[in-house]
Amino acid sequence: MKLLPMPFHSLLLFSVWLLMNNSISPGHIVLAAFFAISIPLLVNSMRDEQPKIRKPWLALRYFLMVLKDILVANIQVAALVLGPIKRLQPGFVAIPLDLNSDVGITVLASTVSLTPGTVSVEVSEDKRWLYVHALHLDNEQDLIDEVKQRYEQPIKEILGC
Repeated sequence: MKLLPMPFHSLLLFSVWLLMNNSISPGHIVLAAFFAISIPLLVNSMRDEQPKIRKPWLALRYFLMVLKDILVANIQVAALVLGPIKRLQPGFVAIPLDLNSDVGITVLASTVSLTPGTVSVEVSEDKRWLYVHALHLDNEQDLIDEVKQRYEQPIKEILGC
């Protein structure tokens, strides 16, 4: 067993303890070191293995694409909301998931919710469906295809899942 199974967390615990107490006295340093070593050792067995980012450049490109999508969607939603309310066609869509990791599904659901006009409502218990509410839904299949191709596929490549 490693003494520091989560070195970044240990460093963070150590630093936060000293910052919270606003002191670097020997007693606080010893107590911070005790917490920095013991807490990660105690919780290490509860950790789930998380997928690693396999393609960091694709992750950066994905992040920039989502930022652009958020800006464009803000303009589209503003035009819809400022227009006649009768034009809105809200609806729910069930999107089949190919992702198999909790992190991947969370990133996808968060991306959908961050994009104005859509909100992730729920993930099915078997983690095979993501339920999404759209402010304006012309065609269910178009939304499903867009989410799967534009967001889910890159997430699968980035995380390798």
